[in-house]
Amino acid sequence: MSAHSWTEYLGLMAQGGIVTVELTLASLAVGTAAASIAGLARISNRAAVRAASRIYIEFFRGSSAFVQLFAAYYLLPFAGIYLSAFACAVLVLGLNIGAYGAENVRSAVLSVRRDQYEACTVLNLTRWQALRRVILPQALPVLTPLFGNNAVELLKATSIVSLITIGDLTFQAQLVRFQTGDTIGPFAVILTVYFVLALAIGAGTRALTRLSRRASVTVTR
Repeated sequence: MSAHSWTEYLGLMAQGGIVTVELTLASLAVGTAAASIAGLARISNRAAVRAASRIYIEFFRGSSAFVQLFAAYYLLPFAGIYLSAFACAVLVLGLNIGAYGAENVRSAVLSVRRDQYEACTVLNLTRWQALRRVILPQALPVLTPLFGNNAVELLKATSIVSLITIGDLTFQAQLVRFQTGDTIGPFAVILTVYFVLALAIGAGTRALTRLSRRASVTVTR
């Protein structure tokens, strides 16, 4: 195969890498919001709110992301809901990872020492003020590494979106494989790219964890 052909194929996989990064970031934003809402709902004083959160968590954790993706892409139009393939992928992957992250949020909030809750009561803070100013800043050092792990899992899960024709990294590698008959080359490339992206997420997570620890120390002083 000529050098020109390989340059073209590497360009395709670079485009796929950009789509994978965009998909991961967008899904992570949806997942973070869903995890925060559902996780805090799990410790709500209202039984109906706790039940709704539990149903969401159990549904997305108890069914396959593969099936969820196909259902969103092919069945939602029958309900009059039309989403692009990218939007379907972001929604499904985000809600899926959010269901796992919700339990992390709940456990991190409950890990804060009891005397901190008592101090909030003494200061006459509302529930929201206590969470925002005291509890969540102290929960973040526990929560950040867990969210980093979820982000890496989300990155790896993006490979299934190629099944609904999104031109992500895996889709482009498959395309190159079909065009060239070479399996080892394109998949060695995407293996390396996924690994580098996972390392980048890990580095970002460690930096955020250090920042959250400093913030937590400031709050507890």
